[in-house]
Amino acid sequence: MAPIPGSGLAKGLAVTLRTMTRKTVTAQYPDAQPELPPRSRGVIALFEENCTVCMLCARECPDWCIYIDSHKETVPAAAPGGRERSRNVLDRFAIDFSLCMYCGICIEVCPFDALFWSPEFEYAETDILELTHERDKLREWMWTVPEPPALDPRAEEPKEFAAARKAAEKAATAAAAAQAAEQAAAETPQQEGPQ
Repeated sequence: MAPIPGSGLAKGLAVTLRTMTRKTVTAQYPDAQPELPPRSRGVIALFEENCTVCMLCARECPDWCIYIDSHKETVPAAAPGGRERSRNVLDRFAIDFSLCMYCGICIEVCPFDALFWSPEFEYAETDILELTHERDKLREWMWTVPEPPALDPRAEEPKEFAAARKAAEKAATAAAAAQAAEQAAAETPQQEGPQ
C-alpha cells in the first residue's frame, strides 16, 4: 500500500499546531533562577582548613588546571624534650575554570575532604584570564555546598562510630568510678595516728 502523498507534511503540521497551542515552559533565566538538583556540579569549592597541601588533586588533574603553592613551617615540640616538626602551609590554591572539564577527579582523590562540588554556576567573566579563581573565591563557594545526603537508616553503622562510642563509654565509666572513689574517700573519717 503506497503512502498518501503529503501525509508526512500533514503530520508535521499537526505536531506544530499542537505545540503552538500549549503554554510555554521557558524560564526567564536572569529574572527567575532555575531550580537545580541537590547535588548538581557547578564549581569546585575549597575548605582550606582541611587542605594539607598533599598535591594529590593537582597531580591527578587531567587538565593540570589546579595551581598550588606552599611553604614549610616549623612547629615547636608539643612536650618538653620532644622534637620539632615541620608542616606545609598553603600559600596559593587556584583553579583555572577555563581549562577545567568538571570531571571531579580532584574531589574524589582528596583524602582530607578539602574539595567539594558547589551548585554555583554564575561565574562568567568577560576576560578568559579572570576565570582563574584564587582560594578566597573558592572559599566563598564553600558556604553554598549542600549537606551530604542522609545515610540509609538500614545501613550498618560504620566501625569508626562503634569504636568511638565504646571508647567514650569506657572513659565515662572510668570517670564515674574515679568520682565514686573520691566520694568514698571524702566520706570515710581520717584515722589519727599516735602523736
